[in-house]
Amino acid sequence: MTNRIVCLGGGVGTVQVIRGLRPYSSDITVVVSMADEGGSAGRLRRLYSVPPPGDLINCIAALSDAEPILKQLLTYRFEGNRWGREDSIVGHKIGNLILVALTKILGDFNKALLEMERIFSSHGKIIPSTYESVSIWAETTKGDKVMGEETIDLGKYKDNLARVHLSPTNVSTPKIALDSIDAADLIIIGPGDLYTTIIPVLLVPEIIKAVYQSRAKKVYIFNIANKRETQNYTLDDHLNALIRHCPALKFDYLLVNTNQKPKLSSRLKYQYIQPRLKTQSYGTIIKSDVIDESFPVQHDPAKLAKKILQVVK
Repeated sequence: MTNRIVCLGGGVGTVQVIRGLRPYSSDITVVVSMADEGGSAGRLRRLYSVPPPGDLINCIAALSDAEPILKQLLTYRFEGNRWGREDSIVGHKIGNLILVALTKILGDFNKALLEMERIFSSHGKIIPSTYESVSIWAETTKGDKVMGEETIDLGKYKDNLARVHLSPTNVSTPKIALDSIDAADLIIIGPGDLYTTIIPVLLVPEIIKAVYQSRAKKVYIFNIANKRETQNYTLDDHLNALIRHCPALKFDYLLVNTNQKPKLSSRLKYQYIQPRLKTQSYGTIIKSDVIDESFPVQHDPAKLAKKILQVVK
């Protein structure tokens, strides 16, 4: 059993990882990107001047030991368009609203987040990568600028992305996040949206410095499929993009999914990433069936945890 685990990201991919690992560790920390500007989280961020709550809430729900109905309440979303009017209830997630309400009651977002962890009996620590207001913008391969996480995530641009930037660039990080990285036995990066979730966490200066200096084993989990922001990417393209932003980053293990039998829904507009990786110098390549066959663009938490613990023991 690996004792102290730190996961960097915070999106759906990270949620699958921590769901799988929670039975095997009593010390899981998730450092979550704060660049989210879309959907319910983005609307609340703009309306109430709070950090985006969405990924924080999903991680709390994944690590919650509360009754099933309370966990269901956290992630319940009102019907309607989550990209709707700023002042409309439609499309909002209940957990997001509770965190914003607690922030107003306690007058402090950090205190509100800790209270959420207490109320919903979180099995680990959920930490924002920064408490400062941050956004991202990207450059395409043709040099065009794409402004904002929501624009990037929804694919509202031409050509492919080349680089993403954090704005402002020199933001601070909560000390507890840095202490957790320093004390970690295992650091997991990915899976998740490469340019809008994974890299924005690593662009926070103190976080990437702490990761570079950490003696923990490091695992990178590749996505199963490409969406718009990494359209037609190979595994090498994913890895090269990561190294382009974080040149000194190396891993002990690179985990690749091999099961591509389930058919992907044409509605989702995802394409499998072929499980071939030419680059050998950034970590030992581990290939395994880690797919959730009921929803094959995602990893299966149990399969993922079993393979991770098998290779890092």
